[in-house]
Amino acid sequence: MRLLALGSTIGVGLFLGSASAIKVAGPSILVAYLLAGVMTFFILRALGEMAIHHPVTGSFAAYATRYVSPFLGYLVGWGYWFYWTIIAIAEVTAVGIYMQYWYPGSSQWIWAFSAIAFMGTVNLFTARVFGEFEFWFSLIKVATILIMIGLGAFVILFGFPGEWAPVGLSNLTGIGGFFPAGVAGCLLSMQMVVYAYVGVEMIGIAAGEAENPQSTIPMAIDSFVWRIIIFYVGALFVILAIFPWNRIGVDGSPFVQVFQRMGLEKAAGLINFVVITAALSSCNGGIFSSGRILHTLAESRQAPAWFGRIAANGIPVRAMTMTTAFLFLGAGLNYFTPKEAFEYLTAAVTFIGILIWLSILYTHSQFRRRLAESGEPLPAFQMPFWPVSSFVAGAFLVGVIVILVSVPETRAPVILGLALLALIAAGFRLTRKQLA
Repeated sequence: MRLLALGSTIGVGLFLGSASAIKVAGPSILVAYLLAGVMTFFILRALGEMAIHHPVTGSFAAYATRYVSPFLGYLVGWGYWFYWTIIAIAEVTAVGIYMQYWYPGSSQWIWAFSAIAFMGTVNLFTARVFGEFEFWFSLIKVATILIMIGLGAFVILFGFPGEWAPVGLSNLTGIGGFFPAGVAGCLLSMQMVVYAYVGVEMIGIAAGEAENPQSTIPMAIDSFVWRIIIFYVGALFVILAIFPWNRIGVDGSPFVQVFQRMGLEKAAGLINFVVITAALSSCNGGIFSSGRILHTLAESRQAPAWFGRIAANGIPVRAMTMTTAFLFLGAGLNYFTPKEAFEYLTAAVTFIGILIWLSILYTHSQFRRRLAESGEPLPAFQMPFWPVSSFVAGAFLVGVIVILVSVPETRAPVILGLALLALIAAGFRLTRKQLA
């Protein structure tokens, strides 16, 4: 459960995409990751409080239906299903691209289809098998980051081999200061930073099948903040200390730059392998989450009842099969679709992910109200500083949406995300008779 929380946030964005965020904010990106990490922690605590009280497959979609309304549950459930399936399609497409490093000229769709078939088969076994694969995928990513942090700390203290002049921390403030683009630059980077964290809510999805959610969920969530400090802030700290921030990403991934600068010429191949495991990990989590959400929708009559069947091993096999089939369809469409289209969709579903986080906070407030009205005691695992923490986290997410709308490059994806939500809302109107 701990690695699931961490692994779901460590993806291709950190290894290859962090350079874009650094370009916008400079060294102040560290503040952005730290602030967003704290806000994410509050959201996880709100979700964890409900999961401890009522562990159920489907998590926040089921809670939204139960404590708010069937409409919100429908919107959150189907929105989350589309979110993870489209992300998974983008990730397996990335696998096809990265495999070109070793097999140049090979067909990308073959690798994408192979990744879907492999991950789809894994998810037809028990949740323990899923967790085992996710454990090893996450362990590879975590080990790579720890090695990179260790090498970076060595360079900061002692310098590069052959030169042996301590690098120190001057690069953090030497080029335009710690906030080279001002506070505005730090705020503008929030959209990229939050994208890196969306996915941690998967802990709630796994709660319904965890052996002992009363102990595993609190441990996973409470360890989240300090792990984020180590793996996100720590990794970027050493990168920013070693290289001037305006040179990071110019020659590829910042992680590759660190390894190559240390004289490890095969670093590109190593990072390529790690990024492939990161993409497979995201696909693995996407199939797991989407299948459970579709099953929950079927149970609440918000999707065809046929998807509600549970196999003898406890897996919603039909929902998983449908999700996997959708991925095959998406990967097949990618054969004809330019890469930019998938990047566009990814930005759109990131906006949906932020809305789902807002729905978690709102559902939690209604959960608290319902318990107060019924006289039920609160779980021992509670959201700290509530309701102030809930209001602050909600205001933060609204602020990120404002940034998304204000930036021309991300305004259109937000509109696309709203259009997708409108289609889901129209679907609710078509099925409302079943919910009566």
